[in-house]
Amino acid sequence: MASSSSSVNLMPEVAAFLKSGPLGGVIGGKQVAASNKAVFTTVDPGSQEVLAEVCAMQPEDVDRAVQAAAAAFAKADWAKLPPNDRGVLLHRLADEVEKRKTIFAQIEALDCGKVYAQAEADVQNFADTIRYFADMAQQVQRRSALAVARHEAWTVRHPWGPCGFIFPWNFPFLLAGWGIAPALAAGNTVVIKPAEDTPLSTIYLGQLAKEVGIPDGVINVIPGFGEVAGAALAAHGGIKRMSFTGSPEVGRLVAAACGPNLVPVKLELGGKGAALVFDDVDVARTADKLVEAITFHTGQVCCDATRWLIHEKVYDQLLEACVERLKRVVVGYQFDSATQMGPVVSEKQRQRVLGYLERGQDEGAEALLEGGEAAVPGKNGFYVKPALLAGSLDNVAAREEIFGPVAYLASFRDEQQAVEMANRSDYGLANSVWSSDLARAHRVAEAMVVANSWINAHNIFPHGVPYAGINKSGMGGGVLSIQTLFDYWRSMSVVRPL
Repeated sequence: MASSSSSVNLMPEVAAFLKSGPLGGVIGGKQVAASNKAVFTTVDPGSQEVLAEVCAMQPEDVDRAVQAAAAAFAKADWAKLPPNDRGVLLHRLADEVEKRKTIFAQIEALDCGKVYAQAEADVQNFADTIRYFADMAQQVQRRSALAVARHEAWTVRHPWGPCGFIFPWNFPFLLAGWGIAPALAAGNTVVIKPAEDTPLSTIYLGQLAKEVGIPDGVINVIPGFGEVAGAALAAHGGIKRMSFTGSPEVGRLVAAACGPNLVPVKLELGGKGAALVFDDVDVARTADKLVEAITFHTGQVCCDATRWLIHEKVYDQLLEACVERLKRVVVGYQFDSATQMGPVVSEKQRQRVLGYLERGQDEGAEALLEGGEAAVPGKNGFYVKPALLAGSLDNVAAREEIFGPVAYLASFRDEQQAVEMANRSDYGLANSVWSSDLARAHRVAEAMVVANSWINAHNIFPHGVPYAGINKSGMGGGVLSIQTLFDYWRSMSVVRPL
């Protein structure tokens, strides 16, 4: 891992972690290699320098991890601990993550190509999420009496058991918190399959869990390839609850794998978010916010505003303001202080972005801002420029998720047409409405066929507000709210005739 030191000054703890490879999975509290000794490499997207070798877990390794989670659930008393005792251990984990924020952030920025300040924010979000659900689990009444004539009756909530999680590469650590925090707080054990592009922060978390006293087998990590380790986890009969975050295409495969075992599955999938901009906005402020949204983490955000639907009266003015701002966005290495937008995660992802730009223009879209590959002096990373396209909403670049810093523009004449255009999508994750008329903003926000509507903002996720998807964007429950905690308890009825 000495090669990466040429790009960034590694913290001693990070250097030691990366050099300790091949980095194995964490199963039953032990660091383990793949049963067939298979490994793969993970690279810095900003420089293409190798970061570490990682063990590629096999189906038999996944089976061991699920068995370890089942044993911890049944024998390690994790499920039987009073919520406040579990909360003590989860708070200890959150505190230690926060104490090591700079370590986690450097690992995450290296592995994802994420701008360092954004990586730090993700680590803090993980700690906050762990605390949020640990505290909530202590406050929720798990037994509820039922008013039933001539019967004593009540419901009680119990943890499911081992829960499986497959997380994507864009927010590996933040999303791990969103997923496992409610599951652990509810008394479940977990098996985590991180994305093969970005496994490092999750492996480090698995090692840390043992250090802070989380019982062996409560948190298990199985790095590897989706078609091997991920497929084996989704199809495993020992998993009692499954959660997948990623593309609709893979989400369908995960759901199909869970079907034969009748395992309930949560799918948090992609999006093609619309920003509806009316003619009474502050154009300069709205341009700032839209540019910030489309360039955040280089557009690799499922709920991003990638369709900009703009009232015809302010279309030209807003376009000019956005182009001017996008041309000034500094594309660079994620650890450079001047960088505003880092690389995409891989060459595969860069070619996906460039391919959509080409296909969109082949189908008649106008390039308002060209985009394309970006050159960063001294860095051989996966860099692209922001791009804007415009034209028919039937265009492939307007219909499909690109997952890059690309927005597609169209104009509307009135509120009814704006809502119709926004709802012209197979996805249903998150849209936003921009207007100084709050009555109209409320009306439009509720009229859109999505699970999340934002007003005069985009990409906002306060703890306590349910965040989920409908249609092609997901199914099976959301995250970040009390409903999420309930997802990780099964409900049982108890009845006694009087």
